[in-house]
Amino acid sequence: MSAWTSTGPLVSHVEITATTVQRGDVIQLRGRACRVRDLVQPRRGAKQLVFESGELLAIHARTRFAAVRTWRGR
Repeated sequence: MSAWTSTGPLVSHVEITATTVQRGDVIQLRGRACRVRDLVQPRRGAKQLVFESGELLAIHARTRFAAVRTWRGR
């Protein structure tokens, strides 16, 4: 019997905030999956998320979202 090996990235469900959000996180908004392309910090504690679609979302320091994060092996 051969050992199973993963050939793709690992996916994890995480709760994100303005502090923990990362590029590449996928957030579901109104039924659409939106991948974070860039982050801008306009003022203390808040962040503006730039999605791959070009849309923007500003989140407050206390905002919480469920997201999917991809972990790539090295």
